[in-house]
Amino acid sequence: MKFDHDLFEHLRAQLHDTAQRWLATLMPPPAPRPGHFLQGEFTNHAGTRSYKLYVPGAYRGQPLPLVVMLHGCTQNPDDFAAGTRMNALAEEARCLVVYPAQSADANQQRCWNWFNALDQQRGQGEPSIIAGIAEQVMTGYAVQRTQVYVAGLSAGGAMAAIVGALYPDLFCAVGVHSGLPFASARDLPSALTAMRRGMQAQPIEGGGLPIIVFHGDQDSTVHPRNGEQLMLQKLHGHGVLDDAATESGSVPDGHRYTRTTHRRHNGKPLGEHWVVHGAGHAWSGGSQDGSYTDAKGPDASREMLRFFKNCVTP
Repeated sequence: MKFDHDLFEHLRAQLHDTAQRWLATLMPPPAPRPGHFLQGEFTNHAGTRSYKLYVPGAYRGQPLPLVVMLHGCTQNPDDFAAGTRMNALAEEARCLVVYPAQSADANQQRCWNWFNALDQQRGQGEPSIIAGIAEQVMTGYAVQRTQVYVAGLSAGGAMAAIVGALYPDLFCAVGVHSGLPFASARDLPSALTAMRRGMQAQPIEGGGLPIIVFHGDQDSTVHPRNGEQLMLQKLHGHGVLDDAATESGSVPDGHRYTRTTHRRHNGKPLGEHWVVHGAGHAWSGGSQDGSYTDAKGPDASREMLRFFKNCVTP
């Protein structure tokens, strides 16, 4: 019988494909590439601050969103990352996360100096350092420039409100947890007053950036009225005082909450105010691996990332 070379090659190719598919069922899929938590430092005329940068395993040089996370007093980037679980969520959402670190030389308790007049000016003080850290990351990595956000807790939340107000050309939205409005204090005495009972804040010119606010209604460190003032500052400055949608909910075996949502005429988010009932001065839905967290939810980290994503203009 004459040997049919073409038929032989066809059968061999079929056998090879069948063997490869069979082997694929026996071999586990490759493990996800782990992310990297890297140390960095930035210096400008206002001083030097270190930071930690989380680069997700999915990063291959493609443009990704960037979230700047500002810790609270006595905290540091590692503690804040653990408590908010933002690095794990960065793997899901595929974003870069940078955690600037306040130094003990600048503040003994490592609080961001949100109450200093100098630190409420563009191009000056700590806001210029935080903006510089974001820009340094944007220079070293591919960042989607229309998806750069800043968020923080307590003193970090107050500083996030300041940075967002001063650098609307750099950031696209703000997240404030248990913080205070922009320029709600000008020195330490007025800061303590604002923390105890809240201060009526002046509107931000142009309304400022879209903002999501979380605050526990049992917060005895920063009065919950500050969360209300943050939203009023945003809405007054934007000329919006109504058109709000309010809903209530609860986390299974956790806290109840009330969420008030404001939107632009085109449906894009303008602001969200979450009041977490029964919660104190702690990051809602955080992990006990970090300080100042409340695991009973709702999940502030996940909700902030959702809000940020929805703020992106097509």
